[in-house]
Amino acid sequence: MANESLQAKLAAYEEKVAEMYAKRPERPNLKHNKLYTPLDVEGFDYERDLGIPGEYPYTRGVQPTMYRGRLWTMRMYAGFATAEESNQRYRYLIENGATGLSCAFDLPTQIGYDSDDPMSAGEVGKVGVAIDTLADMEILFDQINLGEVSTSMTINAPASVLLAMYIAVAEKQGVPASALRGTIQNDILKEYAARGTYIFPPKPSMRLITNIFEYCSQNVPKWNTISISGYHIREAGSTASQEIAFTIADGIAYIEAALKAGLNIDDFAPRLSFFWNAHNNVLEEVAKFRASRRLWARILKERFGAKKPKSMMLRVHTQTAGSMLTAQQPDNNIVRVALQTAAAVMGGTQSLHTNSRDEALALPTTESVQIALRTQQIVAYESGLADVVDPLGGSYYVEAMTDQIEKEAEEYIRKIDEMGGAVVAIEKGYIQKEIQESAYQWQMEVESGERVIVGVNKFQVEEKPVEGLLKVDASVGEFQSKKLAKVKAERDQEAVKKTLEALRAGAQDENVNLMPLILDAVRVYASLGEICNVLRDVFGEYQAHATV
Repeated sequence: MANESLQAKLAAYEEKVAEMYAKRPERPNLKHNKLYTPLDVEGFDYERDLGIPGEYPYTRGVQPTMYRGRLWTMRMYAGFATAEESNQRYRYLIENGATGLSCAFDLPTQIGYDSDDPMSAGEVGKVGVAIDTLADMEILFDQINLGEVSTSMTINAPASVLLAMYIAVAEKQGVPASALRGTIQNDILKEYAARGTYIFPPKPSMRLITNIFEYCSQNVPKWNTISISGYHIREAGSTASQEIAFTIADGIAYIEAALKAGLNIDDFAPRLSFFWNAHNNVLEEVAKFRASRRLWARILKERFGAKKPKSMMLRVHTQTAGSMLTAQQPDNNIVRVALQTAAAVMGGTQSLHTNSRDEALALPTTESVQIALRTQQIVAYESGLADVVDPLGGSYYVEAMTDQIEKEAEEYIRKIDEMGGAVVAIEKGYIQKEIQESAYQWQMEVESGERVIVGVNKFQVEEKPVEGLLKVDASVGEFQSKKLAKVKAERDQEAVKKTLEALRAGAQDENVNLMPLILDAVRVYASLGEICNVLRDVFGEYQAHATV
């Protein structure tokens, strides 16, 4: 009877709305219902669909008290030019209240080239810090106790090498590997689909990833061995549903590869983590976070038979949406980032990086980074959003959107499963094509004015060129090359040769875990490029195929 009464009232409401729309139509491009009621969540079962925070299916968060006991880690992404300059930025962030570090590496480092390689010309230090040898890593973390700080490294194809360098620096500080806390992104499938910093073909790349899973489960147990990344998928133009669907499909592929390699699901699954984008539609983003936790928990329990609760928890780092920052009226980006921060916090993130106002124009200045960090701190301490667990739980709209996003993601995963999994779907260009079509649709809406971007296609003003942007000096490449030459001249050449030969032999035997061999090479100051070139010789390089 209650539903019949509500349906009657909704019918009268629709008549009233129709009269209003006859005089003034609603705004275009509104994809959700105008009103949500109990009818939109019919069949809702609290214990099945939500449960208690910190308990399966984790829709309401992976911790019982969420931020009432401990705030999320404020992990500011930084890195530029040399290790010396980036070290100064890291120490500044820690002094100003950052509770975790996130390392950005330059493009040569991301694709396994030394700074003196011809392929690196013009790119050294431009979009992140240049790391060639253990000597650079020692400088990068100078006066930063790796036993006390949690560090995330956005590195994929050569993730094993950078992780080995981090472990070796910790050893020199007297910090055992077992005490290290942090994350390597280590998500190569996303690189093939959306970003492009790959080196090796899929099969040896998956071997390197499972080698890391195995090594860390035994030696670096507090380390998150992969950050399965939807961030770059969203930056490439996907929808919210596609972001979690394609990312979770990648996660399934990593699990299957690890199981095939003989690992036990509950030995490595607790150290899998995720990386989400916090986009502009605040409530849709909250629903996305909640749907992803529930979907992952069910997959781990029902599909893979995980037993440990921690195996089923989708723990997530979040970064605000870089693609939503505008070069026009850059101060507007402060507001955008604040809203995205609110979405991530209400969605229940475990750590967060906030972008800076000027990042559509250049690497951020120190002043811009401080505003970005203060944005997190204001949300944490002044907004009240951190005071309640899952503050939007029970909202008809948010619950309906959570269900919708989960169903859309499940349908994508079903299609990918039918193709043979994420690796096959990427090789066929399916995932790339879906992202491209979504990005194209978004751009057409912006160009037609159907989708308003403030300061870009509406509310424009005449602007003076922005002053005071951070510029990376072109001499960084020369400085880094000289530093590398000095390290190579002073190291034990015979030891380097011996460790690289051992690595080559190990790479040729699929049954060998390469992490100990890479760590041996790093300890004697073999360079990133030397190590990756050995693996290139054995594994070959991946060549991207055009999508259709």
